[in-house]
Amino acid sequence: MRWPFRSFEKVSVAVKAPIPAVSAIAVILGATLLGGCAGKGEVDATGGISAVRSVCPPVAIPAATGDITLFDPAGSREQSAIDVAALMTNVRSTCADATDQVVTSVTFDIRARRNRTEGARDVTLPYFITVVRGGSAVVAKRIGRVALHFDAGQALASASATASATVARSAATLPDDVREKLTRKRKAGDQDAAVDPLSTPEVRQAVLRASFEALVGFQLTDDQLKYNATR
Repeated sequence: MRWPFRSFEKVSVAVKAPIPAVSAIAVILGATLLGGCAGKGEVDATGGISAVRSVCPPVAIPAATGDITLFDPAGSREQSAIDVAALMTNVRSTCADATDQVVTSVTFDIRARRNRTEGARDVTLPYFITVVRGGSAVVAKRIGRVALHFDAGQALASASATASATVARSAATLPDDVREKLTRKRKAGDQDAAVDPLSTPEVRQAVLRASFEALVGFQLTDDQLKYNATR
C-alpha cells in the first residue's frame, strides 16, 4: 500500500533567512513609508535598495516538524505499521503591533489519514509554538493540542488550530544609534561609502538581538523527530 499524501499540500518553510550582505542597503524602519520615499524592494535615489523592517516576527515551520506519524505497534517503523499520519499546512498569521506588546496570532490546518477505518475514532496531536531570538535562542515556548475526529469508515480527518506569540516592542526595536548607521545616506567619495553597515559586528549583533521568529510545528518525541529527519 502506498501511504504518502498524494493530494495533500507539502509544507516546506525555511526556518530563517540570512541577513543580506549587500552594500548600499537602506533599511527603512516602521510600518509606513513617508510620501516620496522608495517602497519595499525598490531602488531609491541613491541607488540603494530599500527594505522595511517590521517588529512583527515572521512565522515558519521548522524543518522536520511539519508532519507526525503514529505507528501500531509503537516500536515499529515499517510502512505496514503506520497507524495515523498527519500534516500541518496552510499556516497564516496576523500581527497586532499597536501596543508595547506585539502579539502574533497563528492559525493552521491539520490533515490526517488513518490506516484502519473501522469504527469512529478520536486522535489528539500535540503542537508547539516558540519564539526564537537572533535565529537560535528560544525565549518562549507553549504546547497545545489539536483533536481530530475520524467518522466510521472514513480514512481522512482535518481540523484547525491556533496559537499565539508575544514579543515586547522594545526588544524588537533597534537602538537609535544602530538605526542611524543603517539608514544614513552615503555619498560617493565618503570614506565609508562602500562599507556595508551590517559588516560591523556591533551593528550585526544589534540587528540579531532585535530579530524574532515565531515557529510552529508538531511536538515530536526524539524517535519521531529522527524518523522525520531520516526517512
